[in-house]
Amino acid sequence: MRPTVMEVNLQNFKANVEAIKSKLSSGTKMMPVIKANAYGTYINTRLDAINEFEIVAVALVQEGAFLRKIGYEKEIFVLNQPDTDEIEDIVASNLSIGVSSSVFVKKLGERKETFKVHIEIGTGMGRTGIHPDRIAEFIDLVQNYKNIIIEGIYTHMSCADTDYEYTKKQIASFEKAMEIAKTKISNLKYIHSAASNGFINFPEAHYNLVRPGMILYGYESGEGILDKIDLKPVCKLKSKVTFLKTVKAGTSIGYARSYITHKETKVATIPIGYADGLRRDLSNGGEVLIDGQKVPIIGKVCMDGFMADVTEIENIKIGDDVWIWDNEKITLEEVAKKCDTINYEIMSTITNRVPRIFVEE
Repeated sequence: MRPTVMEVNLQNFKANVEAIKSKLSSGTKMMPVIKANAYGTYINTRLDAINEFEIVAVALVQEGAFLRKIGYEKEIFVLNQPDTDEIEDIVASNLSIGVSSSVFVKKLGERKETFKVHIEIGTGMGRTGIHPDRIAEFIDLVQNYKNIIIEGIYTHMSCADTDYEYTKKQIASFEKAMEIAKTKISNLKYIHSAASNGFINFPEAHYNLVRPGMILYGYESGEGILDKIDLKPVCKLKSKVTFLKTVKAGTSIGYARSYITHKETKVATIPIGYADGLRRDLSNGGEVLIDGQKVPIIGKVCMDGFMADVTEIENIKIGDDVWIWDNEKITLEEVAKKCDTINYEIMSTITNRVPRIFVEE
C-alpha cells in the first residue's frame, strides 16, 4: 500500500443518497451518475453501494461494461451517444444508450439485436442532441427500425446554477419536445433533464427520473447548493511525510530553482505528485495540512512528490499524515480555487496510482 491514499466514506455516500431521496418529487426515481469512476471515488466498484438503484448512468460504453463485469445486473444508461465501433460492446453488455444521430440510429437498425435508447434533445447545451423542432421526424426515423425501442427522452441543462432564465427556456423547449414525443410513443419509461443543479434548483423539471452527480459525493455542484441540501463529503486525499531535512537560507528547492529559502528551513518531502493528479498549479502557493496546521508547498510539484515548509511544526516526524484536503481545514473547493478550476476536475482526475480505501464510520 502506498503512503498516498484517497479515503472514501461509504456511510457519507449513503447519507447523501437518503438526503437526495428526501427531495425527490412524487413518482420520480433516481439514476445516480457514476461515470469517471464515480467522480474519482471508485464507488462504482462497490456493488453494495450501487445495487439498490434500478438504473445507473455512465458516460462511456467501457464504464458500462465494467459494471457488468463486476456483477451489476440492473439497467445501465450511457449518457453520451457512443461511436458506431462500440456497438458490439453495447450488445455484449446489454446497455441502454443515448442517441441523437441519424447515422448512428441507422447503424443500430442494420443489426439483428434489440437496442433500448433514450433520445437526447438539444435545448441549449450546445454539445449533442437533436433540435427540438426535429423530434417528430427523428422519432419516425427510429421507429422505422423494429429492433430499436425508445425508452426515454432527455436533455442537459447547461447553467442551472447560474442562469435561471436561460434554464427556464431550456425546460420550456424540452417540454415542447416531450409533448410531441408523447403523441408518437405510447409509453415513455424515462423522462429526465435534471442533474445535480437542476435537481436542487428546478423541482418542476424532475419529471420521472433525475441524474444526481456531484451532490452524491457530498460536494457543491454550484454556488449555494450546500445551503439547500444537507450533504456529507465522501472523500479525503492524504499522504505522509517520507523525508525530512533542515536547509540553510539560500537553498534551492525543486525543479528550475523556483523556490529559494530565505532562512533556515525544515523541509518535508511528500510522495504525491502530478502523475497522481496533484495539480502543478499548487506549486509555490498551495497548502497542505500536517498535525492540524496549514503549511505551504514550496518549489514546483514534481511528477511523484512535492516539498513543504514545515519549519513551524515543532514535533514533525517521518510518517506523519499530510492532508491535501480533509473537508474541514482544507476543503476540495479551496484546492480547486487555488488551481483556478472546479471541484469536479480536482476530484475526478486523481489517478489510479492512488489507492482508494473505503471506510464506514
